[in-house]
Amino acid sequence: MKSDISEKLWREANQVLVGGVNSPVRAFKAVGGNPFFAASGRGAVITDVDGNEYIDYVLSWGPLVLGHAYPAVVEAVRRALEKGSSFGIPTEAEIRLAERIIQLMPSIEKVRLVNSGTEATMSAIRLARGYTGRDLIVKFEGCYHGHADGLLVKAGSGLATLGIPSSPGIPAAYAQCTLTAPFNDLEAIRAIFDAHAANIACIIIEPVVGNAGVILPEPGYLQALRDLTKRHGALLIFDEVMSGFRAALGGAQQRYGITPDLTTLGKVIGGGLPVGAYGGPAAIMDHLAPVGPVYQAGTLAGNPLATAAGLATLEVLTQPGAYESTENALTQLRKGIADIAIETGIPVCQTQVGSMGCLFFHEGPIRNYAEAAKSDTARYARFFQGMLERGVYLAPSQFEACFTSTAHTAKHLDQTLTAAREVFRQLA
Repeated sequence: MKSDISEKLWREANQVLVGGVNSPVRAFKAVGGNPFFAASGRGAVITDVDGNEYIDYVLSWGPLVLGHAYPAVVEAVRRALEKGSSFGIPTEAEIRLAERIIQLMPSIEKVRLVNSGTEATMSAIRLARGYTGRDLIVKFEGCYHGHADGLLVKAGSGLATLGIPSSPGIPAAYAQCTLTAPFNDLEAIRAIFDAHAANIACIIIEPVVGNAGVILPEPGYLQALRDLTKRHGALLIFDEVMSGFRAALGGAQQRYGITPDLTTLGKVIGGGLPVGAYGGPAAIMDHLAPVGPVYQAGTLAGNPLATAAGLATLEVLTQPGAYESTENALTQLRKGIADIAIETGIPVCQTQVGSMGCLFFHEGPIRNYAEAAKSDTARYARFFQGMLERGVYLAPSQFEACFTSTAHTAKHLDQTLTAAREVFRQLA
């Protein structure tokens, strides 16, 4: 494939951007080579600046559940922009997006819109601490909740990709307020509560881990966390920035039948524009300013372009059969790759929930980050490059999720599986 313009832009980017990128995982360090530069997207396909086309399974890391440049979303943003890009005072669209979120996620009675998933998680934790009057939080190894101080402790995502266990710049005393446990290990979390229950404000968890690859909760695990937090007066926060509207229309909490105290959201609710949200029962949410004493603010929160895109996306996604098509596409892809892996004798473990999933070069099962970390990352890098050469863009890291959209057709899936068969044969 041609790469002349992308290579030129990559050299220019490294002169003015740190590492040439504005988010670490875009740099392709885990898979080798340099990233291509996107020029446009339509449906399930990205076109780069050199004119190469790729079937896209990254989808801007999850938000584009309808694919690129979906006409109704484009039109909604255009209409909103013509009226003004930002006001700093309330707009009706903020209400309508909050109503739609509440309709789809019954655990939420009130919403606060913010600008990113990171902002949502750090704000939800502040609210949990303010509500309970406690300082400690519990998170899980490999779960990534954004780059806020105190959350970059045994996190996944780019930290896992780059092999960084934590981040300099975070005071040790602050990091000590974060307790960690392996995912799917009930004995470990019970031991933490036995030692610290009176000081634990909340558990924050990706109910489906999406930033160490995709790792599913074992049966009964999430319910046990729900029971434990209730028993000790701590809050349970579901970070559904990734799994919201991906694991199910009502998120992982709907799929697994669990009611968290607080939920954080992002990605899909912005339809590709920067957005985040957190919500829960009014009795908790009303501790936020201006009603309560817990302060959190944002100049661009509830931005009219983001709310327009989010509303248009959710309107389409909730039409009969739309969500199901995204899940079915990934199911067909997973089954096809499973057959190819058997044909070639290459050990793999595939995970899927809804329209998010992961292919691990590991015989499995994978229950937690420590097991995911045993995957053959070198083989994944070769797989990634082979697929990219054949016009298929997958997550540039073994430890990231891939996604499908309503735009992925049978033709896209067939082309992807044809490419995968060729690459697996080379890997065998």
